[in-house]
Amino acid sequence: MEAIRSRQNELVKRVAALGADPKARQQAGEYLCAGGTLLAEAVSSGAEITCVLAAEEMPGLPVRLVTPEVLRAVSPLQNSPGPVFTVRMRPIPPAETLRRVVVLENVQDPGNVGTVLRTADAFGADLVVLCGACADPYNPKAVRATMGAVFRQSVVRTEVDGLAAVLRGLPLYGAALAPGGMDVRALPKGPIAVAVGNEGKGLSGELLARCDGTVRIPMGPRTESLNAAVAAAVLMWEMARDEL
Repeated sequence: MEAIRSRQNELVKRVAALGADPKARQQAGEYLCAGGTLLAEAVSSGAEITCVLAAEEMPGLPVRLVTPEVLRAVSPLQNSPGPVFTVRMRPIPPAETLRRVVVLENVQDPGNVGTVLRTADAFGADLVVLCGACADPYNPKAVRATMGAVFRQSVVRTEVDGLAAVLRGLPLYGAALAPGGMDVRALPKGPIAVAVGNEGKGLSGELLARCDGTVRIPMGPRTESLNAAVAAAVLMWEMARDEL
């Protein structure tokens, strides 16, 4: 097979768009990854790999050979030797199977979103729901922060108005510093969803109004708030600890 040498090749342009354009990712239902370690993780996780751009053949994978110059141009990593590959987004699990769900609202840092996906995978969350102005979980930076969890963790994006349709009756507790919030150690057991907002403003009034209660994470008096990904990790641990 002759290697693709031009950045203007239609396949190369399509792959590059998946790395740069969130709309292209959503329309295609695919996202871009880079690096041999991440590719091995995708294979071991059973992810649907739709295309691999590489400088050499890889048995069992849908490889298209490209020159090193093309690889460097299309890769989201600087000075990457490749490979670069695209993956199909995971389907949403059936609503009746949901037991533990984490909701993020307006968490704008892709590293934080990726870290939440990694933690959700570690603690057995069935679904991560993104509301408002959350970063794209398939942004290459977010994908790298997941450390491969993106291949196993289901994610859905919705507006606050659509949250009830996604949760289908799961009780929802919002992390907030509001008076009267329950201690995180008292979270109810069983199927449940928790919501975390960004560090600056927390959860919106609109989302809090849809919660069945609020929950607080006890902390020292000199600390005003936690990083959103850290707060989500504490909540997910509490949801899952009796089963881990």
